[in-house]
Amino acid sequence: MNSNKKSAKLVGVLFILAAVTAIIGRLLYDPILNGPDYLMRGSEHANQVILGALMELILVVSAVGTATTMFPILRKYNETIALWHACFRFLEAIVITVGVISVLSLLTLSREFVAAGALDTASFQASGTLLKAVYDWTFLLGPNFLLGINTIMYSYIFYKSKLVPRFIPILGMTGATLVFICALLVMFGVIQQVSVWGAILALPVFANEMILAVWLIVKGFNESALASMSAKK
Repeated sequence: MNSNKKSAKLVGVLFILAAVTAIIGRLLYDPILNGPDYLMRGSEHANQVILGALMELILVVSAVGTATTMFPILRKYNETIALWHACFRFLEAIVITVGVISVLSLLTLSREFVAAGALDTASFQASGTLLKAVYDWTFLLGPNFLLGINTIMYSYIFYKSKLVPRFIPILGMTGATLVFICALLVMFGVIQQVSVWGAILALPVFANEMILAVWLIVKGFNESALASMSAKK
């Protein structure tokens, strides 16, 4: 029982840590991702950009941490879905890491641009556009597309097993569906990811993670549900 409570608290803390570092990281990237003078501003705010990259690396560790900590719990109900969830969570972490690499590469490009005295601006701009595009796609595929898939998996198990109150996984499955739809709409150019509609569609899955995190920290998993799952095994 103590082990289950510790796992629940750890998952809750990791969900909150992932959300906080994701938001901070995105904000710290602003000088190098936004504005027409990003090649100049990126170098000027190098430490800020690097700190943003560190925040996203903490996000990656948190994502892997939630997957590995939840796996022993989820597999008691359905090992196949639990394994799928872990794999898609790991894939999400890999995609986010590629995004971090693209931003750090963009920072290197910005430094080279400043050192070159803005010579051959066109080639620098072309390279910068490519690296920004890589980040934009990872930002879409990781925190939206893949997040929607792995969220609906663990929410389904939580709903069926009653490990947490059912209103939480219902919100989770709803949020997962909406953020997945958001990813598809952005991919086909219907909406912009960083937009009012993008925020509206992403809000339910964010709310689910925060509510779930608080519940796990304060209440933990339903021990009777865990006992029932273990008995079936």
